[in-house]
Amino acid sequence: MPGRRRKLQVAALLLLFCVCSSAGIICRAQLVDQFKPADSYLVNCGSAKGTTVSERNFAADGAAPLTVSTPQEILAGTSANGVSSFDNSALYQTARIFTGPSSYTFPINKQGRHFVRLYFFPFIYQSYDLSTAKFTVSTQDVLLLSDFQQPDKTAPLFKEYSLNITRDQLIISFKPSNGIAFVNAIEVVSVPDDLIADVAQMVNPVQQYSGLSTQSLETVYRVNMGGPKVTPNNDTLSRTWLNDQKFIMNPSVTKKVVYGKTIKYKNGGASSLTAPDVVYSTATELAASNTSNALFNMTWQFDVDAGFSYLIRFHFCDIVSKALNQLYFNAYVGGFFAQHDLDLSEQSMNQLATAIYVDVVLSSNDASSKLSISIGPSTLNNAFPDGILNGLEVMKMGSGSGSAFTVGSSGSKKILAVIIGSVIGVIGLLVIVLLLVLLCRRKKTDDKQHSKTWMPFSINGLTSLSTGSRTSYGTTLTSGLNGSLGYRFAFNVLQEATNNFDENWVIGVGGFGKVYKGVLRDDTKVAVKRGNPKSQQGLNEFRTEIELLSRLRHRHLVSLIGYCDERNEMILVYEYMENGTVKSHLYGSDNPSLNWKQRLEICIGAARGLHYLHTGSAKAIIHRDVKSANILLDENFLAKVADFGLSKTGPELDQTHVSTAVKGSFGYLDPEYFRRQQLTEKSDVYSFGVVMLEVLCARPVIDPTLPREMVNLAEWGMKWQKRGELHQIVDQRLSSTIRPDSLRKFGETVEKCLADYGVERPSMGDVLWNLEYVLQLQDADSSTVSDVNSMNRIVDLSSQVQHVGALESISMTMAEAGASHEPDHDLSDVSMSRVFSQLIKAEGR
Repeated sequence: MPGRRRKLQVAALLLLFCVCSSAGIICRAQLVDQFKPADSYLVNCGSAKGTTVSERNFAADGAAPLTVSTPQEILAGTSANGVSSFDNSALYQTARIFTGPSSYTFPINKQGRHFVRLYFFPFIYQSYDLSTAKFTVSTQDVLLLSDFQQPDKTAPLFKEYSLNITRDQLIISFKPSNGIAFVNAIEVVSVPDDLIADVAQMVNPVQQYSGLSTQSLETVYRVNMGGPKVTPNNDTLSRTWLNDQKFIMNPSVTKKVVYGKTIKYKNGGASSLTAPDVVYSTATELAASNTSNALFNMTWQFDVDAGFSYLIRFHFCDIVSKALNQLYFNAYVGGFFAQHDLDLSEQSMNQLATAIYVDVVLSSNDASSKLSISIGPSTLNNAFPDGILNGLEVMKMGSGSGSAFTVGSSGSKKILAVIIGSVIGVIGLLVIVLLLVLLCRRKKTDDKQHSKTWMPFSINGLTSLSTGSRTSYGTTLTSGLNGSLGYRFAFNVLQEATNNFDENWVIGVGGFGKVYKGVLRDDTKVAVKRGNPKSQQGLNEFRTEIELLSRLRHRHLVSLIGYCDERNEMILVYEYMENGTVKSHLYGSDNPSLNWKQRLEICIGAARGLHYLHTGSAKAIIHRDVKSANILLDENFLAKVADFGLSKTGPELDQTHVSTAVKGSFGYLDPEYFRRQQLTEKSDVYSFGVVMLEVLCARPVIDPTLPREMVNLAEWGMKWQKRGELHQIVDQRLSSTIRPDSLRKFGETVEKCLADYGVERPSMGDVLWNLEYVLQLQDADSSTVSDVNSMNRIVDLSSQVQHVGALESISMTMAEAGASHEPDHDLSDVSMSRVFSQLIKAEGR
């Protein structure tokens, strides 16, 4: 019997193990993650002997297999007392000083992702004052620091990069800009390749970002929420995690949580290498009891560099719930939704105290110098106002100028070029002479043609069938099956137009790329949007925009002038819009405010553009990213809809919707589309309703720093509208200038646009007519637009309606044939107010 009992016990244990494995949950005791890096170089620079720091052994400078290339060896030191107050103080007692271009070479045993860590502290050694050093640090492939100078002369600086190394050697080069460079310590250490997943979700617009696994990253912040500072000897990957208290903006609505039991991990997800147990076993929680009505979010704010994209990693572990599916909350990054109604139970395969992480990407267009991260309650019915965050990592992505910037021509390549040039100098001279001759000939040709050279459209299999052309300043227009597919610019023409893509000429930055102001040789101003050729998503947007805009012409759509696909570039050239985005005239800039009539005319213009998209061709075109930042203003403040990279062709005649992945911008997203992934023209109507509310209130559509009921503009605005008190939240600069009837009709139109279900929303044509009526109510005496007068004049308007119908038919026919966008051929020139506003009662149809 005892033997049988033991067999039953063994069987039960095996069954339990199988159940746990099938659930994908591994306890910490089972997860023996003693990661052993294939490469581990820790160098105490400038020291003739090794030292131990936090149980980690830093080797003497120049120790095998490390090699150092320097024109002059200067091993500098300072007193221990001067650095005793610093973390890792032993590393800052010595430094290697470089008086010319120098480098460290590290053999790489296993290619893949590595941490590269640099330590800097400027002290005075003999005649060398390291605080005056200015220098550049780079690898063969990545520029780490450009003209770097220590910002604080009295404190050390630590830099950590996560690089995907694909070479047998890593060469870290130092190049002085003003005489000397220095470094106190260096680490080059392998990390698991799956530490950085390949894909993440972009927060604006909402879409998948791919290619992270090979992306160069710089760690900007690594924070343990609600817990102590974590030192390298308490982290398997030797990372430092700061306490979050100094970053919290509103500590009164937060509380610390500590969990004393075992943290669990699921297969294929977070592990104790993703973050140490101490990060997942502590958290900062929204303290509902500390607020009067639990309407506030908890927010952390970080100083970052504007103009860069950022990878933000949230670490979550539900250590507060007593049962499953009780914790729902929202997460925000820079004012955008990062997670909506997040349920940690669902994410962790229905297990409490299970570690997970969520990666999101904030594009450089949305990153300001202050990065806010917020956790707030869900608005789901019966959801308790709660939320937690266990840890956070903020990583600067390798794009743009400055840190972690991918270099097109590294220092080693330049040296190689010099060597080759000296070996084949005679051949090089002949090549230069030949190029000069060719350039002279080309200049003569250009002078005759006064402009650039264009070629037929052809990109990755999309080739137009040339059926005709016309010449204007030496340009060639090609037409295909769907009409004109646009002009193709030579790359050197766009270089010239943008002053070689001068950073000072940048007028905007988006997920696709930077937008430069440009001037062509005939003095035409253009906007040049230069994309990332390595981005698969960017390629899709590039093709979509060319295909759509090359066959659409309308006074209220931004015109595509041309494109360039040379040298793996993705460049789009648009007409230049002098007054920028509508958003920039509402808030967040020094632009002058718009009066109510201007704002109405802008809404009317944008509505005309969207109405044309929905009705101007055989199949509707759904914009899918309608927002105030995508409505641009020309020199006369004429509104034009822009950015068609996410646009989608509408459903077939026998279908009601298009099933597609959710893309767009949080705050503007149609909730029905978000829930059901079913896209219709009414999704644009919802987004436009949010824009109308934004125009009225002049505030961001998502602002997580506000009380919870005010965070979402659409929800907040509708509460006031349904109370009949919309005037209470109107932009104060307008409140005394809007006629009550005009505001009432505007509010009713917004309310219809923001209906929960698409079938309840008006068409863009109806929205347009209502806006024309709102403008007339603002301009005219009430007697001229009374309901009785409207009804009495219906008969007199019949001929005008027929006239507009004929014009609309002509406009659509011309659009399908690649029509000109001359104003007198455009439906937008017909005054809708003259015809339709009299037919619409003030209380709506």
